[in-house]
Amino acid sequence: MPLPRTPFLIPFLVAGTAAAQAPDPAPTPDPAFQQCLSTLRGEAAAKGIGRAGFDRFMAGVTPDRSVLELLDAQPEFTTPIWDYLAGLVDEERVADGRAMLAEHREVLDRVAARYGVDPATVVAVWGVESNYGRVFGSRPLLQSLSTLACEGRRQSFFRGELFATLGLLQAGDLRDPGITGSWAGAFGHTQFMPSTYTRIAVDFDGDGRRDLVGSVADALASTANYLETSGWRSGEPWGFEVRLPDGFSTTGYGRKPKSSLATWAQRGLTRVDGSALAQGALGADAQAGLVAPAGPDGPAFLVFRNYDAIYSYNAAESYALAIALLSDRLRGAPGIATPWPTDDPGISRAERRELQHLLLARGHDIGEVDGMIGTKTRRAIAEEQKRLGFEENGRAGRKILEGLRRGGGAGTGDGE
Repeated sequence: MPLPRTPFLIPFLVAGTAAAQAPDPAPTPDPAFQQCLSTLRGEAAAKGIGRAGFDRFMAGVTPDRSVLELLDAQPEFTTPIWDYLAGLVDEERVADGRAMLAEHREVLDRVAARYGVDPATVVAVWGVESNYGRVFGSRPLLQSLSTLACEGRRQSFFRGELFATLGLLQAGDLRDPGITGSWAGAFGHTQFMPSTYTRIAVDFDGDGRRDLVGSVADALASTANYLETSGWRSGEPWGFEVRLPDGFSTTGYGRKPKSSLATWAQRGLTRVDGSALAQGALGADAQAGLVAPAGPDGPAFLVFRNYDAIYSYNAAESYALAIALLSDRLRGAPGIATPWPTDDPGISRAERRELQHLLLARGHDIGEVDGMIGTKTRRAIAEEQKRLGFEENGRAGRKILEGLRRGGGAGTGDGE
């Protein structure tokens, strides 16, 4: 398992002139931010965070206002479901997840025995949240959280997360004030928010610390503890894909309004292979909700209480489906049978890297080939879509990939 990247910046050691070795000038003070920190210092003291500790942990922290624009741009709510799942439940993540199941089998078996959550589900959370510990997030937590605590909407929420982070540092569960994570403050192998870490994290490796950054055992056990606390029912499925009868309207349905499998059968639903809904331990009285994220023409799922537990981890339908579907793949089940209602489905991370190579071959400056579709890649895609006569939306989908495969030879990238 790769070690997390160190959050400390390594200073440049440049031989030569004294100017080259001079320290960077101190950042210009931000009066409004400093005033907010002063207020937070007093509030932190009321939460049990010593003033000396606050000053030590927050020393040199400056605002990062780029996080404010991300409050309303979470991919779970802005990305088409077929794109979201294509990148999160692809063959790479499945293969890596099966390797993690084998490598950590002993810990996962003990976790399952203690919390009742099966290994595939725990590893699926790990895979979606941090790509099995490879991507922890690069934003300094204290910087992001203090900015969000001082500006923008939801300041009260983020103040609580900032104080929770300071509390973890003060208690010694965290030892590095420069720890990094997501823009919103989630961090570690399974990306706990600080307040969740405070409530749910466990010391499963017995070293005296609840360490979700450096200890895989602590992270996996804490994830299972979270799901158990959220109502996970051992031995029950999260749900399964179903076939809807012709003309069925999905309006008004969702994961919350639940009906018995017998009722769903009366409405004409079957499993996606045409078999009965109630099978094995799932009796006709089992209660399930209907999730159809793309409407009646796309994949649909009957979901049970365990799906609700997954959903509570990050309240977005696409996120919960990614965890659930990845866990099925890790158990050896096939993927979704029903196609998405689009003529331009999403592509995997390997295909996104291929797309970036094709864009580079046409002379586009998109930076590193990493499978991450950033601003430069989207801009290049839009230029190629224009050249090929496609809709210019900058989206990395099947159409542009196949278009470049057919006619994406080396060129200037300007359509000439």
